[in-house]
Amino acid sequence: MTQNRHPSRRDALRLAGLSAAGLALAACGVQGQRVAPPAQDAVAGYWSGKKKNGALRFANWPLYIDKDGSKYPSLEKFTAESGIKVTYQEPIQDMTTWFGKIQPLLAANQDIGYDLMVMTNGIHLGRAIDLGYLVPLDHAKLPNFAANASPSVKNPVWDKNNTYTIPWTVGVTGIAYNPKYVDGDITSIQELWNPKYKGKIGMMLDVQEVANFGMFALGIDPDKSVQADWEKAAAKLQEQRDAGLVRKYYENDYVDALVRGDIWITMAWSGDIFQQITEGENLRFVVPEEGGTIWTDNMCIPKTAQNPVDALTLMDYVYRPEIAQMLVEYINYITPVPATKDLVLAHAGQEKGEDRKFLEEVAASPLIYPSDADLARLRSYKSLSSAEEKVYEGLFQPITQG
Repeated sequence: MTQNRHPSRRDALRLAGLSAAGLALAACGVQGQRVAPPAQDAVAGYWSGKKKNGALRFANWPLYIDKDGSKYPSLEKFTAESGIKVTYQEPIQDMTTWFGKIQPLLAANQDIGYDLMVMTNGIHLGRAIDLGYLVPLDHAKLPNFAANASPSVKNPVWDKNNTYTIPWTVGVTGIAYNPKYVDGDITSIQELWNPKYKGKIGMMLDVQEVANFGMFALGIDPDKSVQADWEKAAAKLQEQRDAGLVRKYYENDYVDALVRGDIWITMAWSGDIFQQITEGENLRFVVPEEGGTIWTDNMCIPKTAQNPVDALTLMDYVYRPEIAQMLVEYINYITPVPATKDLVLAHAGQEKGEDRKFLEEVAASPLIYPSDADLARLRSYKSLSSAEEKVYEGLFQPITQG
């Protein structure tokens, strides 16, 4: 068992030379007719008469499912139980490129080659919803999601009632620091503005990430923010930059800089830091008392899917706790199925040596099973209209890229 040796999804982006800022940054000026939320009879109308076809084409990010050599154990189990053969591919490297690839096809009502895909919440997923590119889900066929999903992933602000999406996995943006250089415990986001760390602070290049932290520092809830709040947050972040506090606005390379000591305290992604800790690095991760960002990578069905019932069947299948356990032991990000914790511990009891130690670390980690107190401080990215995107990026891009 080598779960703690595989690269994270964001490591894969770095290795490919791609920008993680593309996850939720670039607006590509897509125009189209926005659609209203579907009425219940419209949802029933879409699914009426549709049947399982025994095939599923699944598009995901690299290194984002349990794997044993060339096999995917959870998918093989799914096929054995359901009879649905899955063609699993990893074509998604960042949201900007992915949306640019599928948008013209969906706009023309053409098959994109996949029945199920995983998209990060943010600008591009918001566009896909607004433009009517996704199928509204039949929650009557998602009993495992209803029974086993954490309340924290239900009814997100950017997809009310999980109308179009349910999470594949979840991550947190908080603060990581190296206790070799930082005395005491970090608890406040204000430490990212502390002059004693001048030139040793890391911030993220991603506009929505850094904007959220600017708002947290001012006590503003990003979910409820308006333009005046963005302007205040931009001024706060500009003040930090002008004072020379920030060494660099990082993509994925912040982890290496933190380990080396180039930076001592930084914005960070939970899964990245967990993997560093399990590899022996003495790092700390905290959700600051003012707040952190929760982001989700979400399963959704494109409107041109050829096998939507098969897609919906898998979506519900991965919310069975024993299947979600297989995923979390490999992926190492927050699982949307909290019941997996006891299953991971039970699995640890069956293993020995490094495998047992690793599984115990997974079950004990607040980076995979965050506390209720941490979850209460987490907020999402602001859902933006096309007009708001231009204003938002006009305020924050000059700070991170100036």
